Amino acid sequence: MNTENFDIDIVYLWVDGNDPIWRAKRDAFIGKTSEDSSRNCEGRYADNDELKYSLRSIEKYAPWIRNIYIVTDNQQPSWLDISCPKVKIIDLTEIMPREVLPCFNSSLIEKFLHNIPGLAEHFLYSNDDMFLYKTVKPSDFFMPDGYPIIRLKSKPFRRLRWYLDKKLLKKTPSTYRVTINMASKLVNKKYGVYYSGIPHHNIDAYLKSDCKRVAEEILCKEFRSNWKNQMRSDDDIQRIVYSYIALAEKHGHRQYVTAKDSFVVKIHKAKDYKKLLDYQPTFFCMNDSESAGGTDRLRSKEMLERLFPKKSAFEK
Repeated sequence: MNTENFDIDIVYLWVDGNDPIWRAKRDAFIGKTSEDSSRNCEGRYADNDELKYSLRSIEKYAPWIRNIYIVTDNQQPSWLDISCPKVKIIDLTEIMPREVLPCFNSSLIEKFLHNIPGLAEHFLYSNDDMFLYKTVKPSDFFMPDGYPIIRLKSKPFRRLRWYLDKKLLKKTPSTYRVTINMASKLVNKKYGVYYSGIPHHNIDAYLKSDCKRVAEEILCKEFRSNWKNQMRSDDDIQRIVYSYIALAEKHGHRQYVTAKDSFVVKIHKAKDYKKLLDYQPTFFCMNDSESAGGTDRLRSKEMLERLFPKKSAFEK
């Protein structure tokens, strides 16, 4: 196959956590909770116009993408030109069963992306805080056999470190680490292989048919047990499970990356901005968190405006 000959779409999850209607719906569902936890902090839902700049990076560095699907909860960005033929707004009600709604858990929403109407067999998935820094081609995401390139960060002793941290040092692992470990254990149980590499936390490539098969056949029971998790939970199964299974079935090509290829900027750390400019990686993420505040978000937006000043065709 020639990677230039098949359609490739990109899917985003997006929420405007500043929207009072959405906030009222969330708070009514879960009750008012602490805003300083990693599961339910302000940075989990805050909209800092990251999607606008991510789309600018896509237009600049990956203009070959066919359709842009933006999955939302009865919202749409005020700056978005929805008349643009490449942009499709997808409401959660279009892809998720009624019994799992409302949902405020991206890990759960991700398990239904294969239901997006019209989604290409070959697609990319991105959070709204993920960006391109360099020109990329379809062959940077899919090999000539049609299977995706799976980018991981190498962690050869992850299983041992997990044991030492949890059993000996009595450390409480983050929900993110727990859900990745859950995915590794599931694949090891079903396929007899343990993948220690962790997500590079940026744009990833998938086959729609493989995602559908994992969700509806291979891990149907396990995924269904997550339907109760309308908020992030330690028993979520991180989406890396799709990639681990693709590797186990030889439906994917593993590629280890470093921070100079794919870099995560923690927006509350000033030194990370310098590293981003020094590394100039192909992929980068502007990661908000419970440690970030309003000043950090302002600095992040200033950096994005500096990198992507030109208005895209997707904006009004």
